[in-house]
Amino acid sequence: MASFRTFWNSPVGPKTTHFWGPVSNCGFIAAGLADTQKPPELISANMTGVLCVYSALFMRFAWMVQPRNYLLLASHASNETVQLYQFSRWAKAQRYLGKKSKEANPQ
Repeated sequence: MASFRTFWNSPVGPKTTHFWGPVSNCGFIAAGLADTQKPPELISANMTGVLCVYSALFMRFAWMVQPRNYLLLASHASNETVQLYQFSRWAKAQRYLGKKSKEANPQ
């Protein structure tokens, strides 16, 4: 009970935005993981790129803010990983589609 009380009253505990911000960011991770089951032609390169930049910037923020927010850092690192995977899927699909269209029109 004492360890729970310590966590509850800590500067990064559930009474603060240092806790609820990273928890709400898990929605980005869940959405990205769900999108891995969709065809790569549906991936928006612009949105995926923006999410990559967003997560990279906020990983730095999570590292620099005092008290250091490891939960926020972990959530943004996870999102960065998922979004980079999505971006790689999009890039592979674009190269494949490019080759396929050249084969169809060999001008």
